[in-house]
Amino acid sequence: MASNSTLVRTPETTHRIHFQDCDMLGHLNNARYLDYFLNAREEHTTQHYALNLGELARESQAGWVITKHHIAYLRPANHGEVVLIRTQLIHFDNSNLVVEMQMLSEDGARLKALLWSEMAFVNVRTATRTDHADALMDMLDALDIEDVEYDPDGFDERVRYVRKQLKRERGEKESTE
Repeated sequence: MASNSTLVRTPETTHRIHFQDCDMLGHLNNARYLDYFLNAREEHTTQHYALNLGELARESQAGWVITKHHIAYLRPANHGEVVLIRTQLIHFDNSNLVVEMQMLSEDGARLKALLWSEMAFVNVRTATRTDHADALMDMLDALDIEDVEYDPDGFDERVRYVRKQLKRERGEKESTE
C-alpha cells in the first residue's frame, strides 16, 4: 500500500467509449457503465494506492464485494467519445465502504453519470463480513473525502449538488475567458 502522504484522494483517468459497448443508438449501454466505472476504480487503486485487489484477497483472505449500486444516467456517453472518470471514497467503517464514481465529458465540465457503489469487506473462506485491518483503516481514513456528507438516502441530493457545482464552475470559466 502507498504512503498516506502521497495518496491521490480523487484520481481520474480518461477512457474511450468502444463500439461493442454501445446500443443501436451509439450510446454506451446502461449495463456497461458499471464496467467502465469499476475498471477505472481498479486502475486508480493499482496506480495511486499500490493496492492490487486480487493480491489483497489472496494475502488477507478477504476482499470487497458490492452490496448495492445507486446510479444516475444524466447524459449519453457516445461511441468514440473520450470520457473522464473520477473516483473517490465517500464513506467507510470497520467493514464497509462507499465509493463515488463520476463519468464526465473529457474536459470535466458536464456530468454524464454518477454511481455510488456500496461494498462490504468479506472473509473469502466464510463469506461473512470481516473488519478491515488497521493498516487498511489508516489508508481509508486518509482517502475519505470528508467534504461529501454521505447519507445512504441522499443519492439524488448528491447528484443535484454535483450538477449544480459543475454548472457554477462552467459559468465561472466562461466569465474569465
